[in-house]
Formats: sequence, C-alpha cells, structure tokens
Amino acid sequence: MNQIENVTLIKELKFNDTVILKYRIEYPQIINTKHSYGKLEFNRYNKVKAIQLQNDIETELYQEAIKKYKYSIENGYPLMIYEIVQKYNVTYNKDNILSIYTDKYIFLGGAHGNTIRSSQNWNLRSVNMVPLQFFYYDKQDYVQEILNQILIQIIHQIKSGDNQYFEDYSKLIVDKFKANNYYLIPGFIVMFYQQYDIAPYSSGIPTFKIKY
Repeated sequence: MNQIENVTLIKELKFNDTVILKYRIEYPQIINTKHSYGKLEFNRYNKVKAIQLQNDIETELYQEAIKKYKYSIENGYPLMIYEIVQKYNVTYNKDNILSIYTDKYIFLGGAHGNTIRSSQNWNLRSVNMVPLQFFYYDKQDYVQEILNQILIQIIHQIKSGDNQYFEDYSKLIVDKFKANNYYLIPGFIVMFYQQYDIAPYSSGIPTFKIKY
C-alpha cells in the first residue's frame, strides 16, 4: 500500500474588514511508495491542480465576491460568504494502482451550493492514468454494457424508492456519460454522474457499481 499524506490550503479573504470568501483545499501527496517515478508525477499533478485552484479563487472568484458584496450592501441584501471546499477520498490503494475521487463544493449564494466530482485512477508503475477501456480490453461495446447495467440499477432504485431521477433518465445516462468519470473500489468500477446530470439535487451525485 502507498502511504499518502494530506495537504491543506486554507484561507479567509476579506474586503472592507469583512470576510467575503473562504476556502479549504485538501489534496493528496504520496510520501512512501516503491514506485518513485509514479510518486513524483502523482505529487506534481495534484499539487499543480491545487495551486491552480487556489490562484483562481484568490483572483477571479475574489473579484466576483467583491462585486457581490458591493451589490448586497447597496441594495440592503444579506451578505453571503463565498465558500470553496475541496476534499478527496482514496477508494483503492494496492500495489501500483491508486484510485481517488475529489469533491469540490462551491457556494456562491442562493439556496445551496453545488458539488463537482472528479477522479484519478493511477498506475504508478507505468506512471500514467488508467482509461476505463483498460478494464474492457477485449470488448468493443463496453460502454453499452456499462450503460445497460446503469439502467438496470436505476430502474431498481426507482421501484424501491431509494432515489429519484429525471423522467428522461434513459436518454440522459447516454448523453451525460463520460468515460473518465469513474473510480475503483475492490472488485468494482464505480461510475458517477454530476449533480443535475440525470437526477434532481436531492439525489446527490449518482453512483453505480459495475462488476468487472
């Protein structure tokens, strides 16, 4: 197993002595592994992405927050603090395979914030990310096979009352399907869709376990 350390970037940004934006960015760094080149690339990749996000928040988003603050003051509206929280979850960590998903929560006012999920599936030995097709190297129609399994799971969830989906979910699961939106858990690939892709906000981020 690869030993992973959590790194956190955290800050509150003020305007006129008032906090208008705050963020907490967590990202992983490998501190011990037998795959030294994989460690270097993985750490570089995640550090660069975290710093890019930090820079975007402290420049573009901060300027947006200032405009929102001024508008709220001028019109007597309640002040709302912009907030960004990024956390990750290691779902598979064995030998040379490391799988992670990251949730980035963004609140810019309104009734609630939104969460965007992304994932990384690394082969640390070959120092690259593993495409979904790798697990279906002998099947040309693997996407259709996955979609069929997702459809079966949705129908079952609707019948059991576990989740709600938009009425045209059978079309949306095809239109919104992205092969990179997956992560690994022992024995399964987990496909995911973003909030609002195929279901209302109350259903969260839809996930589907696919046996491989």
